[in-house]
Formats: sequence, C-alpha cells, structure tokens
Amino acid sequence: MASLSAEPNPLGLPSTGKAVVVLADGLGVSNLRARAGHARFLTSNLAKADVVDGVFPATTAAGIASLATGVAPGTHGLVGYRVLDSAHDRVVNQLTGWDEQMEPHLWQNQPTVFERAAEAGIPSFAVGPKRFAGSGFSQAVLRGAHYLPAETIGARFAAARAVFDTEPRALIYLYVPELDISAHAHGWESPRWLAQLEALDAEAARFAGGLRQDEGMILTADHGVVDVPEARQVLFDTVPHLVAGVRHIGGDPRCLQLYTEPGVDADALADHWRAVEGERAWVFTRAEAVGAGLFGAVRAEALPRIGDVIVAARKLIAYYDSREPNQSARGMIGQHGSLTDEELRVPLVRLGAYRR
Repeated sequence: MASLSAEPNPLGLPSTGKAVVVLADGLGVSNLRARAGHARFLTSNLAKADVVDGVFPATTAAGIASLATGVAPGTHGLVGYRVLDSAHDRVVNQLTGWDEQMEPHLWQNQPTVFERAAEAGIPSFAVGPKRFAGSGFSQAVLRGAHYLPAETIGARFAAARAVFDTEPRALIYLYVPELDISAHAHGWESPRWLAQLEALDAEAARFAGGLRQDEGMILTADHGVVDVPEARQVLFDTVPHLVAGVRHIGGDPRCLQLYTEPGVDADALADHWRAVEGERAWVFTRAEAVGAGLFGAVRAEALPRIGDVIVAARKLIAYYDSREPNQSARGMIGQHGSLTDEELRVPLVRLGAYRR
C-alpha cells in the first residue's frame, strides 16, 4: 500500500502503480528450502534477507488478519484458531465459525489495507476460491476488496493478470490454500504437498515473467508447517490436574489456549503444566504472554479471547483432549500454531518491480 502511494516503507519497496501480494498458506521458509529442487523459481528468488517472522499464534486466522490490517493479533482481535467468545460463553472457530452472534465489523474493528486503499482511490481485489467469498472471516479481514472467485492456482494468477491489464492502479491479494490443505491431510513431506508446491512455483514463474515495469509482486505465507505423527499425539486430559478448573479449550493442537472457571488460579494451572510438559512446551499465563508482547498491543475487547493459560509445543508433538466427542482432528498430519522457527518463519519473495 505504501509502495502504491509512493511512501517510504519498512521493506524499502519502490513506488509502483500495481501490486499483488500472494499468500501461500502454510509455506514456511523451512518447508520451501527443504524442497528447493521442486520450487527452483521461488528459491532462486529468495534472498537470505527475504525471511520474516509471522505472527503468534502461527495460525491462519491470526496471520491473514495481520497481513490484511497491518496490525498485531492482539489489536485486530483474531488471537487464535479457536478462541473464547466470552459474551456467549463459548469457543468459536475464527475461520469457519462465524454466525449472527459474531459481527465481523465489531469482532475485527480495525480498518483493512483494502479500506485504506479505497480511501486513497486505489482499487483493491481479493482473489481466492469461491467458497470463501462473503464468509464471516472474509468480511472481517478482506472488507474493502472486490472478491474475484477462482478455483485453481492458475486461474487465480490469470484473474490477477486480467486486473493488471484493465486497471491503471491496483492492489491485489491472491490466496493459495492448497499447500495448507494438503499438509493437514497428508503431511508437508507427502507427494501431494510436493505437487502443489510445484504447481505454485510454475504459476508464479509464469506470472512473474509477464510483469511490467510498474508491476510489483510479493509472495509470502502466514505460517510454516511441521508433520506430527500419530505416535506423538499427547492426550493431556489423561493427567487430571492439567484440566482441573479448565472450562473451555481453544487454540490449535500445537498451541492450546485454556480458559479457566471463575476463581481458578491461572498461575497454579500454568505451574502444573510446566511440571508435566515444561521440557516439550512453552507455558504462559495470559498476563505473561501479553507482557512478553507475544500478541503485540492488545485492545481491551480482545483480551478475554486470549487463554488464561497458553501451552505452545516446542517439541514435535500435538495436544488433544480425548474427551471430545469428535476426534476427527486427530487425523491431521501437518500442524502449526507454535513458536518454533519452522512455524513462525516465512518467505518474502520479491518479484517484478520489487525484485532486489
């Protein structure tokens, strides 16, 4: 946005008339470098300095919301995958759990980059699968952008090219969910994930080859992925004092957010977790996490959404509650959410007018 407005910016991007930001969901820099031979175009354009930290938790709702607003999770309020809606005493899924009790403009009340672009007279577009058009999450983080549905990676790049060909100025957000979907179902080391990486690399190379002098492109991600085998699943509810006084459980399997019953001492619960899991997880109370700046600046409405105790896996494990009636989530192989470099560090590939 700063580049399109010819303003100084932290990335030092030059002034351009058109820009596209590609968000490859789940493409951590460790994942990309480990499969460099299958993504030769992207890795050949990834300079050593073109690596940045994503946000915590390393999860899609928080990461995309920060990309789309320019503020930290504590400010935009999407502080995890599943978080407490204290007004209705329930845990809500911030990607797919939107209903009439969650008003996108109130739940996420920060202006988006696309709204700021509109104020500056710059048309903005979001390109992604049709099923996400008009969703509560899209209304919360993509408002101000004109949504262009396209079902394949190639079709999305074609849609972006069509915008560049018809608009004198444009800001485009292009979403690629295929890698993350394949990682969850089959693992990032699977042939299916590799096929999606190869497809993305080929389409990105084709699109970048057609960029004109005033067209810039950045390819980045919201988080990376680690594969957690079934044998490394931890059923934490089997240790009674780890769930004593816990009213709700949110977050991700690699970043639990525990919400306590009224009157329960969060420090004591955190101490129990440290005693049992301290060698393979980071454990924070809400006060400790906020004080350490893990969520950035936290607005008042977002504070109760953060767990009273947060358990972030540091080893290759995932935490599950065996009391849950639906255990389908335990079929996931690819996981993310925690503070490891593999989950936090993401690429920032500069192409076209943005290439170094």
